[in-house]
Amino acid sequence: MRILFLGDVVGRAGRAAIADRLAGLKAECGVDFAIVNGENATGGHGLSPDHAAGLLAAGADCVTLGDHAFDQKDMLSFIDGEPRILRPLNIGKAAPGRGARVFDVPGGRRILVAQALGRVFMRQPFDDPFAALDTVLRAHPRGGQVHAALVDFHAEATSEKMAMGHFCDGRASAVVGTHTHVPTADAQVLPGGTGYLTDAGMCGDYNSVIGMEAAEPLRRFVTGLPRGRFTPALGPVTLSGVLVDTDDATGRATAIHPLRAGGVLAAAAP
Repeated sequence: MRILFLGDVVGRAGRAAIADRLAGLKAECGVDFAIVNGENATGGHGLSPDHAAGLLAAGADCVTLGDHAFDQKDMLSFIDGEPRILRPLNIGKAAPGRGARVFDVPGGRRILVAQALGRVFMRQPFDDPFAALDTVLRAHPRGGQVHAALVDFHAEATSEKMAMGHFCDGRASAVVGTHTHVPTADAQVLPGGTGYLTDAGMCGDYNSVIGMEAAEPLRRFVTGLPRGRFTPALGPVTLSGVLVDTDDATGRATAIHPLRAGGVLAAAAP
């Protein structure tokens, strides 16, 4: 199975790039299943139902969220009726929606997608992500209940993400980090056959401060004083993520390839 995972979509420019490029990217790369993290797609803060529908119509087979899952309040009522959208497993027991789901893939195959939030340096004391994912992975063994299993670990600390990769090694087909919006260079297949990347990066304008117009974040760093809202940058977008190849019989990752399409990151590649 070939899985495409794209990092956090940021604002209008990120949504437009997904709409313009995702279908072609799936065809060009021979993708069987595409996952898009959409938690910053609406003005950089959460995901609205209309924008969620746009990402799904563009070709996302699953949309994951994150710590901004319910910044757009309409998502609270929308998510229960749209099983292709996943919120974090450990965001709270009373949260609507689900944090993991098994999806059908062409050819009679099945993939588990799960998401959890990290706790280090995060603003809220979320439930234990390791315990939450352990329960799900035990119930859906790769190569048994499912042909592949991908974990989106939405976390700030690289050490916590790396620990999660090793915790899931041998059980998940891939663990991909999101949240920091900056792609890392450590794509690898761990000893137990789990593809790993600390952060997939974002689908946004990289001539920015993690997807936001630079002026206001820079002002706050320099003066310590806010003057306005953060607004998503609207320049050329790089679609940033990863391709993971898996063995259907065992669920092991056979390869993991960082992906950069369009924008300044792709232009800078050798």
